[in-house]
Amino acid sequence: MRDELTVALRQLGDLSGRSLRQLARDAGVSSSSLSRYFAGQAVPPWPTVIALCKVTGRDPRPLREAWERAKDGAPASTPIAPQIRNELPHDITAFTGRQGQLEALLAAGRSGSVVAIDGMGGVGKSALAVHAAHLLTADFPDGQLYLDLHGFTPGRDAVEPAEALRVLLATLGVQPGRIPDGVAERAALWRSELAGRRAIVVLDNAADGGQVRALLPGAGPAFVVITSRRRMVELDNVLPISLDVLPAEDAARLFLDSAGGSRPGDVNEVLRHCGNLPLAIRVAAARLRHRPSWTLDTLIERLRDGELVVTDVFEMSLRQLDPAQRRMFRLLGLVPGEDIDAYGAAALAGIPLANARSLLEDLVDVHLVQEPAAGRYRMHDMLRQTARADDTAADPVPPIARLADYYLSGLRAVKDRLKVVIQIPVPVLQPPPVVPNLPDVEEAVDWMDNEWANLTAVFAVALELRLDGAAVGLAQLATISHARRGGAAYLCALLEDSMPAAERLGDSALLATHHYLWGAVLLRIGRLAEATSQLAVARGLLAAEGDLIGERLALLQLAEIQLYVGHPAAAADLVRQAEVLPAADAVRVRLSAVLGQALVDLGEYDEGRAVVTAVLGTARALDRQSERMCLEVLGRAALGQGDADSALDYAEQAVAANRSTHQPIFEAVSLMDVAVALLHLGRAEAAASELAEARRILEQSGEPHRLVRVHLPYAEACLATGDRETAAVHFQAAFDLATANGFEHFVARSKDGLSRTT
Repeated sequence: MRDELTVALRQLGDLSGRSLRQLARDAGVSSSSLSRYFAGQAVPPWPTVIALCKVTGRDPRPLREAWERAKDGAPASTPIAPQIRNELPHDITAFTGRQGQLEALLAAGRSGSVVAIDGMGGVGKSALAVHAAHLLTADFPDGQLYLDLHGFTPGRDAVEPAEALRVLLATLGVQPGRIPDGVAERAALWRSELAGRRAIVVLDNAADGGQVRALLPGAGPAFVVITSRRRMVELDNVLPISLDVLPAEDAARLFLDSAGGSRPGDVNEVLRHCGNLPLAIRVAAARLRHRPSWTLDTLIERLRDGELVVTDVFEMSLRQLDPAQRRMFRLLGLVPGEDIDAYGAAALAGIPLANARSLLEDLVDVHLVQEPAAGRYRMHDMLRQTARADDTAADPVPPIARLADYYLSGLRAVKDRLKVVIQIPVPVLQPPPVVPNLPDVEEAVDWMDNEWANLTAVFAVALELRLDGAAVGLAQLATISHARRGGAAYLCALLEDSMPAAERLGDSALLATHHYLWGAVLLRIGRLAEATSQLAVARGLLAAEGDLIGERLALLQLAEIQLYVGHPAAAADLVRQAEVLPAADAVRVRLSAVLGQALVDLGEYDEGRAVVTAVLGTARALDRQSERMCLEVLGRAALGQGDADSALDYAEQAVAANRSTHQPIFEAVSLMDVAVALLHLGRAEAAASELAEARRILEQSGEPHRLVRVHLPYAEACLATGDRETAAVHFQAAFDLATANGFEHFVARSKDGLSRTT
């Protein structure tokens, strides 16, 4: 029951930068008392919490609720079970040698040290770290975490400490809403979360000590293994393990195991050309394994074109490729994302899918490409460098443009499955040979989720190469992910970054859509003044283009802004302006839903119900999301008329519609409606459970603006049913979120609500 407060107090201790004795002195408490507070053995008096916050420059008010629960012995409102994750890559087969280093690593793990493994690229740092981590899994039952920091990944920026901490905290189950912005604050939370866990953390491919310093644990049983091509001399209390190339005996055993047995000839001569480097040995052995007629002398002949260095073993392997295989190898070196599938590779090379699959399998067979999961392909860093160096004069623009067109085509297919109303006139200049078959919504959103990191990486490269059409198209089509993934702030950044490209294209229809989508996303993150400006520009451009549907949708978004700020009459006026323009059924349903909501907000419940009921049949014939919009309004109208049973029924139907179409963001809103109806039916415990799920979804997806819009109506419902205390808690939560995120339009409403709870 004290865990929540204890974690918060430990964070304060970490942020202070003081020793326990110094912090106790500055806060005016004894060291022994402070130690008991940090251990969760006692609850400090509230003045002591205030004193600790004052020392660290933090506001104590957010801790009050946790302190009250700890003092009263009550459980937290939304307990979160600790997550046990094993994210380690597959353990390498034929792991050979390194016995001394492995024993040192295992001993360090059992004593809770931090270890840094350094050595040249391809020497086996990652293999040793992952192998040891697998062996230590039973000793660290609370989780086995792995993060590639991309310190030396060609074509990739190193992961910033802030982003690394965000990923690690999310892996431990920390909700996005709890993850602070600053590196120091994230590092303190990371140390606190890790403090009580027996977990192993592998930080692979670090650039330097500065990248990982904030990722190191504080006190506690966790074990961290770092790998890097640089020695971590700048880090204190870190055990270094340096790897050299393999000794001759181990290198020979690795070669023979990987080649599938011995062959006539001089193994030592082969190893000399490989430099005893494990990665090079594996590549050479794979070539031999798939050439049954070769002897070692045959292999050596391929390596004897002069005094070769380690990279020449890759060059030798490349010379064994036919022109099509070598071209595919070079092109894969340009891929900006983590991996690629066969469809993407076919587009990258501009060849049929069957040919691409065959070439990829050929490259996997000779260990020039890895297949970590069925149908997913990636390159080792050294091989990526080799691929890029193989033809330095090659122009990267055409293949990246083809790859971008593949992702554009895939997103267009997803858009069709999701029945997105807004027209996104993105041209695909080079249609890919084929895109995956996405027969239903579930497979469409799965494809989008699987490719999300890759398509956003391609967006960044397209922007850099001034592939304006691709960059604009990817930014616009990425917005279809919002109801599925959340992350409106990130989508906003994509649109903002690509606006200059949209302007350069000189396509007024495309530019109008860009302004519209940017305005719509700005609305979702609560930047209403900017949203109004962008939507006004979009409306003018759409009208000039004669795009009456687009113009109506722009008016619809402007009407939603008026609803957000509590001006339903103005919202109704805007919808009525839009209604005079012709529109398709899908747009007409959306306009009716917004008008119905405005009338409900005005207390005109019968009129609101009538407007929405008139289009409900059309909505049901269109799709589940159109139906959901109508159901939400009907439920709120029923609640306004005192019919909580009907309100609950409508809200539960809306939840089902959202779940069937994989729209968790909208699901959270509908869950809030369920919770409010349950409150009015006197089922407070069930209401709290539904609200907790809505909050979990929105916190996990990073949607603070929608989270405020969940707290406010729930608080009003608590107030209406006589629960002033719970109402105050939610008004305060809304106020804190609105203040922290600059949602001025919600600050006043939250303050007004708080004033009515006293």
